[in-house]
Amino acid sequence: MGRRRHDHARERVRERRFNELQDELDGIAPNVLSARLKLLAEQALIVSRAYSQRPPRFVYELTESGRELGGALRLLADWGARTAGDAEPLRHAACGSALEARWWCPDCEQVVDDDADDGDVVHV
Repeated sequence: MGRRRHDHARERVRERRFNELQDELDGIAPNVLSARLKLLAEQALIVSRAYSQRPPRFVYELTESGRELGGALRLLADWGARTAGDAEPLRHAACGSALEARWWCPDCEQVVDDDADDGDVVHV
């Protein structure tokens, strides 16, 4: 349960103050949230910026690495919910179609097939 809240805290940090995060993470103790935020900062997934000196208060936001990890966590959460059978897939608000994740090459501007046998995707 603690790990799930840790992952959830990681997702929620988008320029938010401690009390805003605590309100969104219903039931989490302040000392637990503080420890999670400290760990996420040590892992360079979030940064904290002081907005008050007395008393010391901080605003937290995701780093680039944190935003990248957030995308992967959203994909895993969506997959888990669909696999467990208790949720519909995420849908595009404009048209209602189910969303699909794809490998994308920004240079070629093409979707790349992730089939390991065809050689389109390589680890360098």
